[in-house]
Amino acid sequence: MKRTIISAALCAALFSIAANAQKKGTGRLFPETWGGEKSLAVKSECTIAGGDFNKDGFKDVAVIAVPRNPALMRTREDGYEYNFNKPVLAVFFGQKKGKPKLHKEYRDTIPGNDAEDEDCFHENQLTVNDEGDLCITVGEFYAAGSADSPRVEYVFRWQNGDFFLIGKNYGSFSRYSGEAKNVSENYLTHKMRTVTSNVFDEDVPEEETWIDLPDVPLQKLGSELLTVSEPEIEAVG
Repeated sequence: MKRTIISAALCAALFSIAANAQKKGTGRLFPETWGGEKSLAVKSECTIAGGDFNKDGFKDVAVIAVPRNPALMRTREDGYEYNFNKPVLAVFFGQKKGKPKLHKEYRDTIPGNDAEDEDCFHENQLTVNDEGDLCITVGEFYAAGSADSPRVEYVFRWQNGDFFLIGKNYGSFSRYSGEAKNVSENYLTHKMRTVTSNVFDEDVPEEETWIDLPDVPLQKLGSELLTVSEPEIEAVG
């Protein structure tokens, strides 16, 4: 069972930690153009999840926050506000005493909305699975121009002093045809499972296929931008 923790109070507390770290020169979580410490705590858009990622017995926290730099925001005539600031991912590790400590910030890792395509919206979510792994889900939907709503869940495990991608779950659904596709990749067992179905037509049978994945080094969190692209991996052999 996955757990998502979203708390305004916790969000404000983490912002305070990050702001203090920035002032002391020990780390920086938020852009300097964010608009001040007060706006961090009160107006920021954030998603939070907690768990013991590094298995040291103390609760850790991951947060995705979206800055509100006015230069990258736009308001429509009807009052709807677009935010084209890039999301920032940060991980805080729990301590034996005191507040959680900022472990690392990740920029250019979580996709945000594109000012060149106002009809495309990104949705990002943080969860923790039963094994205590950090799961980052990125999704997108179109207000116009596309019927598909793809989502990808990236599963990162803390090992060997860093977060490594151990699995990926891709899902897409067409609002027009009802066609659905789910792909699960496991980089520890080197297996990929694909299931196709049609939500609107029960007469269309569900089909399941498996292939072997190549044995390649695990990808570190932050090494590249997470996307909602459909897997394009060929079978081994």
